[in-house]
Amino acid sequence: MQDIKKNIYYSVEDVVMEKGKGIYLYDSDGKEYIDCAAATFNLILGYSNEEVIESVKAQMDDLIHVTSSYQTKPINDVVEKLVKLSPENLTKVHLKVSGGSVANEGAIKIAMHHTGKRDVISLFRSHLGQTMMMMNLSGNAFRRQPFPSTCCGGLHVPDPYCYRCFYNQKPETCGMLCVERINDFIEYSSSGQVACIIVEPISGNGGNIVPPPGYFKALEKLCKEKEIILIFDEIQTGLGRTGEMFAADYFDIKPNIMTLAKGLGGTGFQVAAILTEERLGGLDGHHHSFTFGANIMAAAAASKTLDIVSRDGFLQNIRECGDYIMRRLELIKGKHAFIGDVRGVGLMIGIEVVDSDGEPDVALTNKIAKRAMEFGLILRTSRYGYGNVFKIRPPLNIKKDECEELCDRLEKLLSEIS
Repeated sequence: MQDIKKNIYYSVEDVVMEKGKGIYLYDSDGKEYIDCAAATFNLILGYSNEEVIESVKAQMDDLIHVTSSYQTKPINDVVEKLVKLSPENLTKVHLKVSGGSVANEGAIKIAMHHTGKRDVISLFRSHLGQTMMMMNLSGNAFRRQPFPSTCCGGLHVPDPYCYRCFYNQKPETCGMLCVERINDFIEYSSSGQVACIIVEPISGNGGNIVPPPGYFKALEKLCKEKEIILIFDEIQTGLGRTGEMFAADYFDIKPNIMTLAKGLGGTGFQVAAILTEERLGGLDGHHHSFTFGANIMAAAAASKTLDIVSRDGFLQNIRECGDYIMRRLELIKGKHAFIGDVRGVGLMIGIEVVDSDGEPDVALTNKIAKRAMEFGLILRTSRYGYGNVFKIRPPLNIKKDECEELCDRLEKLLSEIS
């Protein structure tokens, strides 16, 4: 296996993974790991979910793929279920996308097409995708640094990051400056033609930043006043991650557009969606359509996934498990000075690592993630290893005893680091 690494274009670990079940992953030596990242935050039903796999197997016997010009039962089922589950203002579903990057890109195209405007506002630490357009609109300069030319300019504005407030304010007295000052960015940094604001309700790659109460109400008000389309990127937060079906429900907001991907495939199938208000229909298919979008097998997986996350008790279990892990983390935080902050909603949790001066400790964060595998844990860090937050985002069907086991392993790891 060592020899093949030189032929793989991207970097890979020496470990070879062989199988997975539920929250657990097993390598070729039989070692067991609790995957705290649910693969790439997409296995919301864990590894090898039998119900989803059986639904896909059954679909394979009839039809694997057909052009999206035709109706099929799996696609129709997904559309019907998404409209039923999503905020009531979202009534149109675009499934001709095959991943989060192109879902976000399509959402922005829809906003531009509807408004006739071109500027896009996003956050400093946002991660919106990997296409050239989405990389440029995402935050973090290091992502654009290797490329001599990028496309589609955007405005990056400060995150609602209370722990490290850009404006050096406190939530109780700030007057929501992180929203109010967007007016200045529009006035002085835009072309005067802002089509949309696209935001992750809780930052995925940017450090698990949870906005303070009132942030989204203020942002929604600004968008209405300036006739700006509000896009919620729910690619990581959607389908139960926050303990509500969508983060839009948790924050009591009705975005004009919402994007989904990752967890929509349940146990690893590739499927994505754009949900919009009725008034935002009308973008011709040839402007945003992909061969493997609206794939029937992926839709069969998505349909069964939506059934599972809609069952009685599913969201309640997420809330209870998230509360348990947060309580344990707060106790652990009290034992280790290098844990500066613990924050999260449901099973979307981040732990900020700091040095003795309270500054971000990126090296220690990466050390924790690297050593984690010795303790049977898989951890991912923020900002592609440039950040100082490690994340706890296991599959959403994790059980109470598995939460306890996860926290026990993490506590041993952090004690060893100390």
